[in-house]
Amino acid sequence: MSEPNRAFAFVLVLNGVLAISCGQAGEAGVDHEVTSLGSAEVTARLLEIPGEFPPNDLYDYAYVLKYRVEKVHRGKVLGEKILVAHYNPLKPRSSVQDEFSGLVGGNLKKFRTGDVHRMALEMPLDLLWMGGIFDKYFSQRGIRYWAIWTNLVKK
Repeated sequence: MSEPNRAFAFVLVLNGVLAISCGQAGEAGVDHEVTSLGSAEVTARLLEIPGEFPPNDLYDYAYVLKYRVEKVHRGKVLGEKILVAHYNPLKPRSSVQDEFSGLVGGNLKKFRTGDVHRMALEMPLDLLWMGGIFDKYFSQRGIRYWAIWTNLVKK
């Protein structure tokens, strides 16, 4: 293969790799949506899932989870530990959005304690979601954030 043909082949392969990687969240959970949606963007570790998620067969709901903020990328969140409501947490974020949820999504497939998520957040929850809420932290005062976009941060 001649030098110009090798260079052309390299550029084609490079463009293919870039095309495949665009639209997918990187290792740090960064994509266009997480960096532009909501009033705040954080990287946070999921500290606990208080109980089992109910099935989605009867109604749609939001479930409040506790996180420890590792980094605030933009906006403000109040405190090192925050409470975040996720819409229908049994569903992968890529397919969770429906006619009731408003804009929600991400690449997270399953919630697991200890995982790190990059999230676009909005607040307050009671102005963003009017449906059922499972909040086992109801005795704890403070803001409940609404997760608009949730990506897994890969280690």
